[in-house]
Amino acid sequence: MSEAVVDDIVAVLPPLLQSLESLGFIARHLNPPDFGRVMDAAGAPDQALRAVRPRLAQWPEQFAGIRTSLESASDAALAAYQGLRAVQNGNGDIVAVFRALRHATRAQEALYPLSVKLPPVSEFFVDPSLRDDTDLLARLARPGNENTGIMHDNNEPGSRGGFSLYVPEYYTPERAWPLVMALHGGSGNGRGFLWSWLRDARSRGAILVAPTATGNTSNKSTWALMGDDTDTPNLARILDSVRSRWNVDSRKMLLTGMSDGGTFCYVTGFESASPFTHLAPVAATFHPLMAEMADAERLRGLPIHIVHGRLDWMFPVQVARQTQQALAAAGADVTYRELDDLSHTYPREMNGPMLDWLSR
Repeated sequence: MSEAVVDDIVAVLPPLLQSLESLGFIARHLNPPDFGRVMDAAGAPDQALRAVRPRLAQWPEQFAGIRTSLESASDAALAAYQGLRAVQNGNGDIVAVFRALRHATRAQEALYPLSVKLPPVSEFFVDPSLRDDTDLLARLARPGNENTGIMHDNNEPGSRGGFSLYVPEYYTPERAWPLVMALHGGSGNGRGFLWSWLRDARSRGAILVAPTATGNTSNKSTWALMGDDTDTPNLARILDSVRSRWNVDSRKMLLTGMSDGGTFCYVTGFESASPFTHLAPVAATFHPLMAEMADAERLRGLPIHIVHGRLDWMFPVQVARQTQQALAAAGADVTYRELDDLSHTYPREMNGPMLDWLSR
């Protein structure tokens, strides 16, 4: 690799990775009344990124693949910040904030292929608490095994019913691996929600599946919370497809989800035929009738891990507290975590504890 190209990479990567970390901070701490304070706390790493972005313009053709990934990731990160700055300056609302943050997942998707070539990128996609794990870093430094990494099955933006999949690059079929199926929130999609979990699946060794709700192409994509349930059979189809190709531990199959996805964890996870061994709804709502209509034998002893934020403005925390009581009374094995600083956003720091809980 030419010295000039190396110099450009060294200049671009730090502000790019810092911008992505900062966007993750904003996504985690976003609360409408505190938006200005959160933006101030996040700082302005995008300014440094914007200043060095032109260095990617003219590289030798043999480095086009690396350049394209860095350009796409940088442009997506800058687009996210541009949208956030507009709202910060009084032009937009909370919907515009969520729309801007979608660019952050696109930036990660563009950047991830460089994790096999650039150690700082690989480190970015490792749980910060495990970045000193020399055994893990050594595994990740080796070439990926066959049929591993990120895959998409009919899950292009705007599509319905497909799924995105991550199999750790160091996967081997000699042992059974835990599986996480993560359900996006309302108006989301699996391709974007994959990045809420990828660091943790990659760091701790879990197969990760992120489906997109079947929905109707003319409507917002959310789960079958009323009317005909077309999602449960689709999730079963996806799970069967994954289990036919990779060695999944039938004792450690976690169904989790955010908001509407978390609520659908209850809807489908309470069915007597559900294959999932553990449920972990995050920022979800719940109706007591769900517990009353659930199969009593299915609920008895079922491990359920509830995460909710005290600041949740969409589904008040009192609902989660009542849910914990109702499910415990029905015989479920409930773990309840209430986060004082969490609004209606996804707390990625809970993924590690969830996987530890799954592995008990």
